[in-house]
Amino acid sequence: MFSEEDKKQIASKGIGIEKVASQLNRFKKGFAPANISKAATVGDGILRLSKDEADSFQKTYEEAEIEVLKFVPASGAATRMFKTLFAFQEEFDGTESTFESISREEKKVGKFFQHIDEFAFYDELDRLMQAKKGKTIADAQKDYRHDEIVGLLLTEEGMNYGKLPKGLLSFHGYEKETRTPAQEHLFEGMAYANKLNQVRIHFTVSPEHHAAFETHIQNAISNLDTDSKFSVSYSTQMPETDTIAVTPAFEPFRDASDKLLFRPAGHGALLQNLDEVSADLIFIKNIDNVVPDRLKSETIRYKKALAGVLLSYQKKTFELLHRHDGGEDISNEGKNLLEEMGIRAFTDSEIPEFLNRPIRVCGMVKNEGEPGGGPFWVKNEFTAESLQIVESAQIDKSNPEQRKAFKNGTHFNPVDLVCGVKNFKGQKFNLLNFRDEEAGFISEKSFQGKKLLAMELPGLWNGAMAHWNTIFVEVPLITFNPVKTVTDLLKPTHH
Repeated sequence: MFSEEDKKQIASKGIGIEKVASQLNRFKKGFAPANISKAATVGDGILRLSKDEADSFQKTYEEAEIEVLKFVPASGAATRMFKTLFAFQEEFDGTESTFESISREEKKVGKFFQHIDEFAFYDELDRLMQAKKGKTIADAQKDYRHDEIVGLLLTEEGMNYGKLPKGLLSFHGYEKETRTPAQEHLFEGMAYANKLNQVRIHFTVSPEHHAAFETHIQNAISNLDTDSKFSVSYSTQMPETDTIAVTPAFEPFRDASDKLLFRPAGHGALLQNLDEVSADLIFIKNIDNVVPDRLKSETIRYKKALAGVLLSYQKKTFELLHRHDGGEDISNEGKNLLEEMGIRAFTDSEIPEFLNRPIRVCGMVKNEGEPGGGPFWVKNEFTAESLQIVESAQIDKSNPEQRKAFKNGTHFNPVDLVCGVKNFKGQKFNLLNFRDEEAGFISEKSFQGKKLLAMELPGLWNGAMAHWNTIFVEVPLITFNPVKTVTDLLKPTHH
């Protein structure tokens, strides 16, 4: 199946022929869908903290002398943020009638131009317009040169936002500065990840933007008026985690030059990046889920509370495992604790093994129609039920009971995690041992106008953490403010 050139290409990525062959078989076999038994709800899989409880857990974290790391997946390009503007560029012919027609049909385009002076990047864009086109943005709009505005925003001629990662775009405007999401994560880090006189942050970035990210962060830190000491590290999604693409007939997909096509395997590939960093406690939060300073207080409060919940459960777990090591019978207490950490049905002899796992505490917001995954009780080969984050792509759409169970979900996963990755002896777990290989999925994509099938590894916060002990905690909706499209920056939480 593979030529000598193919083998050289595969070897250069560090993947190995056997792994590629296994991926090809997986395309044919498919992945087993999640087997949902019911939605996790408040009182049955989701904790709702009272004010006093939140205060107490926050204090537990604040008093802990531990090493902390803030882990931020930040490699995603901003291309999808500007999908409607890219489409506008293709359709717009420079006439008033066409602009009015597009604005009516695609309201986000109309909203973008109507409120363009309210974006944090407006002043820089306006300066570029004057320097390169000899006119202001307002003049360009009067002359129906909206294509010039979009061109300067998205292409290399101007700000190049169409190709930059989200982390390097101006999101929020302040009286004397604008801030990118990367900068907002620095401010968040100072507020809740400042431990042992250090703010440790790790960004996962794409190779082509690594240098720009590093320069941006160094400049941002040098301009901060703070005594906080930063330790910022970076990693890229490893090429050996890429997966081969196939044709709809399950043959290896080849590009125009007859080379095999490999694709990044989704955020599940970042499990290896997470496995290679270490701390007593690791916060995980996506790059685009940030808010201006005036709204940060609830995020900070609940980040600390979630961390306190983790430390509380970790302490109970470690005490039981030490007692077990000393020869005590921990069956009854261990069973109760495991049920609190999302594991149901196991034998007494399995209790120590189930307790000795990584622990994650996941914030959950009430579901208000957002697409994506949520918290559920799931059956698998190891337990009768366990708490899992399940994505819609993992559901068997042909099974009406599974569709109904997924639809009954009351909460949504905002990717707001606190992780304990060390065991009761202080040794770091090998996180790759706790993923569910069956929790990946296959999707239809295209390349150079041809259809293909792509494979994503088990997602970082679902399949990749399937065999962690899990506590779901309800958090306020204000803590979840992602930016999926450019007009999301006009929402009150970003404006």
